[in-house]
Amino acid sequence: MTIHLRPELEELIRQDIERGPYQTVEEFIEHAVTLLHEQEAWFASHRDEIAQNVEVGWNAATRGELVGEADVQSNMRERKRAWIEQHRQV
Repeated sequence: MTIHLRPELEELIRQDIERGPYQTVEEFIEHAVTLLHEQEAWFASHRDEIAQNVEVGWNAATRGELVGEADVQSNMRERKRAWIEQHRQV
């Protein structure tokens, strides 16, 4: 398979190979495609949940119920703490 990339993408790959754990372009591309595939598979398997959450957020926004920045940060810290605690027990 032959793939043609824009020069700026080739440069980004070259930079990542120079500073990263990749020895070859093929190794870099294999890793990138694997990650992208996993991400796309996750999105596909969570499509309904994502759509539902977007709708909930949109409806809250249209009702003027948006959460402030401080509340969002506090909530995310609490969720992170809970996630870490849950995964420590495993």
